[in-house]
Amino acid sequence: MNMFCYQCQETVKNEACTKNGVCGKDDVTANLQDLLIYILQGIALLAENYIKKFNRKNGAFVSRALFATITNANFSRSRIIELIKEAIEVRENIKSAVGKNLEHDSVNWTAHKEQEFIIKAGDIGILSYSDNDDIRSLKSLLLYGVKGIAAYTDHAAVLGYYDDEIFKFYVKGLSALAKDISAEELTNMVLEAGEKAVRAMKLLDKAHTSLYGNPEVTNVNIGVGKKPGILVSGHDLRDFQEILNQTEKTGIDVYTHGEMLPANYYPKFKKYRHFAGNYGNSWWEQNSEFESFNGPIVMTTNCIIPVKDSYADRMFTTGMTGYPGIKHIPDRKEGEEKDFSEVIKMARKCLPPEEIEKGSLTGGFGHNQVEKFLDKITEAVKNGSIKRFVVMAGCDGRHSSRKYFTRVAENLPEDTVVLTAGCAKYRYNKLEFGEIEGIPRLLDAGQCNDSYSLAVSALKLKDAFELEDINDLPLSFDIAWYEQKAVAVLLALLSLGFKKIRLGPTLPAFLSPAIKEFIVGKFDLMPISEEKEDIQNMMAGQ
Repeated sequence: MNMFCYQCQETVKNEACTKNGVCGKDDVTANLQDLLIYILQGIALLAENYIKKFNRKNGAFVSRALFATITNANFSRSRIIELIKEAIEVRENIKSAVGKNLEHDSVNWTAHKEQEFIIKAGDIGILSYSDNDDIRSLKSLLLYGVKGIAAYTDHAAVLGYYDDEIFKFYVKGLSALAKDISAEELTNMVLEAGEKAVRAMKLLDKAHTSLYGNPEVTNVNIGVGKKPGILVSGHDLRDFQEILNQTEKTGIDVYTHGEMLPANYYPKFKKYRHFAGNYGNSWWEQNSEFESFNGPIVMTTNCIIPVKDSYADRMFTTGMTGYPGIKHIPDRKEGEEKDFSEVIKMARKCLPPEEIEKGSLTGGFGHNQVEKFLDKITEAVKNGSIKRFVVMAGCDGRHSSRKYFTRVAENLPEDTVVLTAGCAKYRYNKLEFGEIEGIPRLLDAGQCNDSYSLAVSALKLKDAFELEDINDLPLSFDIAWYEQKAVAVLLALLSLGFKKIRLGPTLPAFLSPAIKEFIVGKFDLMPISEEKEDIQNMMAGQ
């Protein structure tokens, strides 16, 4: 066993990746990421035992470090080693500040050759968390939920928005991974992670809407122009705005890709005349789409896959992303923008994008927009024109089993409305859904973090119908998951009281049989099945 990782949906045989990751992560990088998390646990233990408050600077660092370990974010050994060194510095500063020699006390944890950065699978990663399968499963669920929370919290921090309660939870959650702790305590912490996931998404929603305005219903161009372009992928809206700022009047068009598509919905960005629209589809199709784009590509956050030589020289990473041999744009200095001049210089020399499709798609149905439709939606439900809402949010992935979500969307009765967010929408967002009494049958709220917006919309519907229980709404969930942000979203939905959630293509490999049975029993969580059966059951409220 060279490594052990089962944090994503595509893990080998739905068990674990033990030689190399299906995502493309090699064993050395995987083990370095385990080491980084291990040191973060030590920082959490120190903070829990010796300091009253985990300061914002340290909390923001933990967010970044955890973000770098999520699936498809950072494949660069050197970048992970930089974070390891920074984590060691944070740890040593805390030890120095509390004035204690912690080499032999009760919260000490051994170095495992950290200075040489040599570890083996099982030394300090998931397999070391417990010999008990159920305890290890709960700790995995907690860790992956915290990773997802950290990703959204880092997005918000980049925009200047913070929540110290989330940083406080890092201390509690990460330190629990290093302790001998009961299943009951861990279960409570997992449920608390759901509450913190709601806070993280609410914080990010506030950051986005405060700075860029509430998303508007928008027809997004998916064709191409005749000018050279820059393609921006990932999730970071601040990076996107700075690229738009720096490319004004340069003769270069800017396009979104993948999870950056919802940038098209924000009023702030619509003023840029060279913002050309969206190019391409979901993250896993980037190999062919990045080739045909012809211009430079900037990966602002996760969703990077192994890079092909055909476009490697046009690829840039920034933020917590990284890939061996790919140019990395450093973080901005305080009070300044990131420097995208190298990207712009390259774009000037490139051909315009090759056209891969024409037309437009519609999105921008955040909770603020849905509220404007609320009276119309309520009336359509009351008169029977809308029989059911189906939430089909979450992640996309490569496996052919995900065609299930396309078939569900194609075969849902015409009196249903689909609510979506995240890259899962690329499985069906170009289908012809039509409308019900002027209400579009596909309502795209935005990025994966905008699943919060869908939950807010559902809560508003609950109030409109004066219901006691959110689960009494004519609402079903058919969720696709892939990585740890989706784990955080799932825990958030469970913490808000939503039940009868279908999840697929598979239930997570990190859930032991007993923990899976517990979650299924407590929350009515269900694996997806055959699409016709699932549609029939959802329409029956099951």
